[in-house]
Amino acid sequence: MLRIAVPNKGALSRPAIEMLREAGYRQRGDDRDLVCQDPANDVEFFYLRPRDIAVYVGSGDLDLGITGRDLLLDSGAPATEIMDLSFGGAQFRFAARPETLQSVAEIDGRRVATAFPGVVAHYLAANSLSATVVRLDGAVENAIRLGVADVIADVVETGATLRQAGLVTVGEPLLRSSAILIGRTASETAEDAAAADGKAGTAQLLRRLQGVLVARRYVMLAYDVRADLLDQATALTPGIESPTVSPLHREGWVAVQAMVQRAEMHRIMDELYEIGARAILVTDIAATRL
Repeated sequence: MLRIAVPNKGALSRPAIEMLREAGYRQRGDDRDLVCQDPANDVEFFYLRPRDIAVYVGSGDLDLGITGRDLLLDSGAPATEIMDLSFGGAQFRFAARPETLQSVAEIDGRRVATAFPGVVAHYLAANSLSATVVRLDGAVENAIRLGVADVIADVVETGATLRQAGLVTVGEPLLRSSAILIGRTASETAEDAAAADGKAGTAQLLRRLQGVLVARRYVMLAYDVRADLLDQATALTPGIESPTVSPLHREGWVAVQAMVQRAEMHRIMDELYEIGARAILVTDIAATRL
């Protein structure tokens, strides 16, 4: 049975559970449940603290997990990213008082307060910078005012919290994070590799999650158009492989179906109408296998 870790709380929990449900997996009905078995898919889900998931997967106690890229990097666990799940986006930025630092290079030799010391240490090492990392569990924005640090490194969304603390961001983001599916880093032994290969459910999970991602990103667009305008129309709607074209009872007209990106659908509908397409309809896609 495949054993998968899911965030039990926080910003990643609900979207992760919803995505797994969309992929056809049973999920817990009560937020207090710590385990949920899905016998139909031969999977067992464990609801754990997001920070602990990479540790459990890296140790081999669990096969896969959903966590944040930031949490994986911060943990230092021997686990690896398998798939970006496209939710829970976040940016990590350095911040300091205005005019204190002109560039990230000036962090060298200073004190950096953060709740993610592993992320900061990795960045500093990758950029040949030396700084004292001060670990805090929260309210990092107050560290400079209280004299604990010269610089902070934290998640930045709108920047409103930083402005309230009298801080400004410095340089480019340390890390762009999002929710990811993780697995154990490549096994050293043939026995481990054979066990991993035996997890047929892993391949199924990947296909299903990829199907959910595609279904969220695309819609099905259908329309009628004169046959002599078909080339112009299908240039706007090439589809994934190719559009489906069927003759209509009305002579000289055809019906077309194609997947298009959700973000582009209104522009495409307008352009189709302008060239003469009619009965233009959009429907959501519940699931896909491409």
